[in-house]
Amino acid sequence: MNHIESTAADDLLHTAFYQFVQLDDADAVVTHLRELTRDLLGSILVANEGINGVLAGKIAAVETFEQALRHDPFFQGKFSGIAFKRSACHTAPFARMKVHRKSEIVYLGVEGVDAISKTGIDVSPAEWRELIAQDNVVVIDNRNSFEFKLGKFRNAIDPGVDNFRDFPKYIEEHVPQWQAEGKRVAMYCTGGIRCEKTSAWMLDMGVPVYQLEGGVLNYFEKMPDAEKDWEGECFVFDNRIALDTKLQETDTTLEDVYGGVPEWEWRLQRAKRLDEDSE
Repeated sequence: MNHIESTAADDLLHTAFYQFVQLDDADAVVTHLRELTRDLLGSILVANEGINGVLAGKIAAVETFEQALRHDPFFQGKFSGIAFKRSACHTAPFARMKVHRKSEIVYLGVEGVDAISKTGIDVSPAEWRELIAQDNVVVIDNRNSFEFKLGKFRNAIDPGVDNFRDFPKYIEEHVPQWQAEGKRVAMYCTGGIRCEKTSAWMLDMGVPVYQLEGGVLNYFEKMPDAEKDWEGECFVFDNRIALDTKLQETDTTLEDVYGGVPEWEWRLQRAKRLDEDSE
């Protein structure tokens, strides 16, 4: 399937969301979410530390789900303040609906990280623009290298990792240098969740982190002139592949993302299989 091809997805809406919150019965939450997502496609991860999801469907179905997550008495108000990051769909982003029970909603590879009671310093999109322009700030891209290759904030550093679980090693190796230079650490990721988990861990190291509130997708939504700070496109983990700074799907292909790097060949082949499965 050509991912830019116009499909019945023309009236579909994509929504992304997460929240770190203590769930007393994660298994029950999984069961309830499966009921609430019967008219949607996508995936939701559920763990004792919260939920992390991406969904797509008819606009009315998405809005019904969002309202239920915020107001359904079953959740006891745990998600009343959850933020949803919406974007348009020209390609159906997902082929099926899955709600998974996991040990973590985002895997850092470090035991005992508490992202529920502590996190970094949230910076609004407008404040982020001013922050990353300062000389004493090191801007870290908390994503995979293939995502960085496709698009990034100007002057951002690529940690050179191919998996989020490799990220802590890079941080541990460079924190002493940043501290010696008097640098402040600013960090961003696609939707914000990876930064929240990482910044909670870094607080345990005595390193406060300024994190972009809502991630790149929120920056694109709130800053009409985001292209002043962002170079390229933003990779998304669904069939749309990439979005521009206006949150519009581009004509970027899987080969554009992974091609030319032997170490990423397995990612390319896996992504092609997933694309074929969605036809």
